[in-house]
Amino acid sequence: MGAITGTFKGFGVTFSHMFRKMVTTSYPFDGEAPAAPRYHGRHILNRHPDGLEKCIGCELCAWACPADAIYVEGADNTEEMRFSPGERYAGIYQINYTRCIFCGLCIEACPTRSLTMSNEYELARDSRQDLIFTKKELLAPLLPGMEQPPHPMRLGETDKDYYLGALTNPGTSAGAERAPWSTNEVEDGTGPAAVSDRGGKQNEETAKEAV
Repeated sequence: MGAITGTFKGFGVTFSHMFRKMVTTSYPFDGEAPAAPRYHGRHILNRHPDGLEKCIGCELCAWACPADAIYVEGADNTEEMRFSPGERYAGIYQINYTRCIFCGLCIEACPTRSLTMSNEYELARDSRQDLIFTKKELLAPLLPGMEQPPHPMRLGETDKDYYLGALTNPGTSAGAERAPWSTNEVEDGTGPAAVSDRGGKQNEETAKEAV
C-alpha cells in the first residue's frame, strides 16, 4: 500500500509541473542567472580583518580532496615576512578546476575557515592551464582597513588572539558564500586578481625561497 501511495505522490509532482508557466532565461545574453544562496561555486581564501591570510598551510584540504584537485606547499612565517598568524602559511596554493567536483569536503576539513565557497559558477576557460587557480585568483580582495601582507600581526600578539576572536571579528569569511566581486570588478582592476597581484610577485618569490 505504501509503494502505491508513493507512486501517486511522485506522479503528482510531475503533473503539477506540467501546468506551470514556462520560464526562459536568455543566459548569458541577459546577464548572470542567480544561483541558490547555498550554491557551492569557486573557492575563496579568506583574510583576517587586518589583511593577514587565514590559511596556515596545514594541507588538510588537499588530503581531504577526493579528486586530488588541491595542491598546497606550506612555508614558514618570519617576523620580517609574515603572511598569516602563527608559524606557517601557504607558500603555494593551487586548485585544479578540471578535477574539482565541488563536493565541499575541503571546506569541512579547514580548521581555520580559511577556505570557503562562493556563488560564482562561471569557470569556463579556453585553456586547461587557465583552470588551475593559484593564490593570485583565490585570495579574497582587500577590504577597507586591510593591509596587503606581509606585515606584523595587528589583532594580537599570538595566533590565539586571531582565532579566538574569529566569531566576533571574522574578516572576509563572514558571508563568503557570496563572491565579493564580479566580472566588472575584475575587468576594471578592483577584483581579487587585480588586488592580490600587488603582492603576488613577492609571494611567489618568498614561496620559492621557502621551498
